[in-house]
Amino acid sequence: MSWHATILTLFPEMFPGPLGTSLAGKALSGGIWSMEVRDIRSSATNRHRTVDDSPAGGGPGMVIKPDILAAAIDQAEHQGPRLLMSPRGERLTQGLVRHLAAGPGALIICGRFEGVDERVIERRQLREVSLGDFVLSGGEPAALALLDAVVRLLPGVMGDERSGFEESFEDGLLEQPQYTRPRSWEGLEIPEVLLSGDHKAMARWKKEQRERLTEIRRADLWQAYVQRKN
Repeated sequence: MSWHATILTLFPEMFPGPLGTSLAGKALSGGIWSMEVRDIRSSATNRHRTVDDSPAGGGPGMVIKPDILAAAIDQAEHQGPRLLMSPRGERLTQGLVRHLAAGPGALIICGRFEGVDERVIERRQLREVSLGDFVLSGGEPAALALLDAVVRLLPGVMGDERSGFEESFEDGLLEQPQYTRPRSWEGLEIPEVLLSGDHKAMARWKKEQRERLTEIRRADLWQAYVQRKN
């Protein structure tokens, strides 16, 4: 069976979007993964298709109603975990991406407005996931990013399967600098070690560069890496 994503959104026209092109698009048309996009408004019960209401206790914005979202979840056939894209969720990591890619699929709910009623998160056991410490206009861009990260790891998507293991975050380090022809460009040369043919020296250089960049740019990743080594 192919990996299957079920998307709940107020803007179904945003899918597949960029996922319909490049590697993800080829994999989608090739049946390596599949997607069903469902409009949350289809579960609304009044003629205005209302899905939100003002927050209890006051405050700006609107909140997605629990009965409407719960109905949308219950009506959607899906496989795997139930994810809610939310800025307050756990940060999406490569580890979580690999975990999702190893499963049968996921139900992905795209939050909007000020969020969703807390009760539906509890009752439907939604796992909140965030791309990082910033706020988007809705969960759709986050869902697209999550799906892109997952799909590229599915067997048969990337031409060289090694590519998925030689990148930033796979072992807790950022990726090393990359170079290609021409050998000399605007006075800058490709590091000689990469042209030496000495595979041990090249591997050593790459690791040193990855460690250097991680220590400089991502103190959090570097600290965790050092702790694992010790």
